[in-house]
This record gives sequence, structure tokens and C-alpha cells, in this order.
Amino acid sequence: MAKKQKTMNDLFHDTLKDIYYAEKKILKALPKMARGAESEEVRRAFEKHRDETEAQVERLEQVFEIIGKSAKGKTCPAIDGIIEEGAEILDEYKGAPAIDAGLVAAAQSVEHYEISRYGTLKRWAQLMKMDDAVKLLDQTLSEEIKTDEALTKVADKVANEEALQAK
Repeated sequence: MAKKQKTMNDLFHDTLKDIYYAEKKILKALPKMARGAESEEVRRAFEKHRDETEAQVERLEQVFEIIGKSAKGKTCPAIDGIIEEGAEILDEYKGAPAIDAGLVAAAQSVEHYEISRYGTLKRWAQLMKMDDAVKLLDQTLSEEIKTDEALTKVADKVANEEALQAK
């Protein structure tokens, strides 16, 4: 029996499961990163991102509903690796002046992954004329871009300067 040809719908669904898994993993990692931050601003940035991520998970669940599938994740080695790198920074730089710069950099790696995934999903949803999904994915994509920009500001204002102070 011939194997069923995979379609764009299958690819969309698989990628949706991938980012759903990633967002759930990020939700677990953010409180640890917040606790590990030295500066109040970096800690607050992680807490704000956690709140946003909860809303993003809910939007993903709505996209699953739109395509008539149950919301479930699929293991994503990319986000597992990025989060593992963040955990290494937490461990290796604990108490060091460079910890916040390292944590912000790790968080930006997460953001860039998310921006890539949401940008792709939004484009595919546009091509497949899934207007409701496009709106939800675009809202999250905009948040991810803003979070990345906010992290750059925190890095420039606080984290990088603190890291440079210690010689």
C-alpha cells in the first residue's frame, strides 16, 4: 500500500505542534530564568514574557481548533537545545556579573526561534486562506518581535553594562 503524500496542511499541523511544544517548554523555563536574574529589570522582563507566553499558548489552542485538531505538542529538539543552553548559563554564571547578559542572550535565542516559527506559520495560513489563524498568529508574531526589542533595550541599559563592569 502506498504511503499517503504529505500536504501543506500536514506541514502546517506539524509545525503548529512544534511551536506548541516549544511554548510549553518556555513557560517552564521562564520562572527559572527570572529567579536566576540579578537585576530587577531582567527579572521583570522574564515575568512579563511568561504572562505573554500563557496568552500565546491559548491562541495556539485556538489555531488547533480552527484546523479541527486537538492541541498537542511534538518534541522540538531545537527549543530543547536552546533552553538547555540557557540552563547552562544559569548554572555556570550564577552570581557572576555577566549572568544577566547571558540570560538575555539566551532569551533572545528563544525569541528568534519563535519569530521564525510564527512568521512561517502566518505565511502558510495566508496561503491556505485561513484568515482567523492569520490574525492569531500575527498577534503572537508581533508580541515576539516586541519582546525581542525589549530584551535588546534591557541588555543595552542594564545587563551588558553590568557584565562589562567586572574585569
